[in-house]
Amino acid sequence: MDIAREAGELARRRRTEGVAIAATKSAIADIVTHADREVEAHIRGRLAAERPGDGFLGEESGAELGETDITWVVDPIDGTVNYAYGIPAYAVSIAAVRGVPEPDRWEALAGAVFSPATDELFHAAQGAGAWLRGHRLAVNAEPSPAGALLATGFGYDPETHAGDLARVARVMPIARDLRRMGAASLDFAYVAAGRLDGYFERGLQPWDHAAGALLVSEAGGRTVRVELDDMTGRALFVTAGPGLFDRLFEAARGS
Repeated sequence: MDIAREAGELARRRRTEGVAIAATKSAIADIVTHADREVEAHIRGRLAAERPGDGFLGEESGAELGETDITWVVDPIDGTVNYAYGIPAYAVSIAAVRGVPEPDRWEALAGAVFSPATDELFHAAQGAGAWLRGHRLAVNAEPSPAGALLATGFGYDPETHAGDLARVARVMPIARDLRRMGAASLDFAYVAAGRLDGYFERGLQPWDHAAGALLVSEAGGRTVRVELDDMTGRALFVTAGPGLFDRLFEAARGS
């Protein structure tokens, strides 16, 4: 939690100083800023000092196996495009997982998602609940009679957009409205806090959901990852409270 807050404050300071684009990644629209790299280096150094021997899996610097069975899964600035444009929907996400550092095989132990723009630190530990400012979080058991307030996201590859939009069309009959914030960790955190009823997105990376999925599960919700037969090779994630999950999952997955 302390490291997430430190990293978020560093990102916020760098944003006020101006943002420089360092590179693109999976597509020309998928950018990384110098701040992403600096913030991840800060997190990595602090974790190494506190937990020498643990492994590390970061968005910018990749994976390094440790000598223990613990790996830290880190997104230094989730929502980099928002960050670069000055949209205040970005966050630092840090999670500790046990076992093989692959989403289908790890056991999430602790997670923190810090939003510098709102000064909100969402955090959870296995079996100890999810929390924000001393208040225990709980997912919405049932959506409003008006429909579910949902969030989603789209991949950077234009060739995947048609499939993403078709998924939105299938989901809209159960929705009162849709949000598109551009930071998966915040989408998960908002489901955990009851600010959203559910969230679905194709193609998340491990650092996008490691902390957020634990927040949701500790707040009484459920997250499922399912492979899609759509030739993208990228899985679909669906998360929601118990009263909505099955309907959202079926609509998002389709046939």
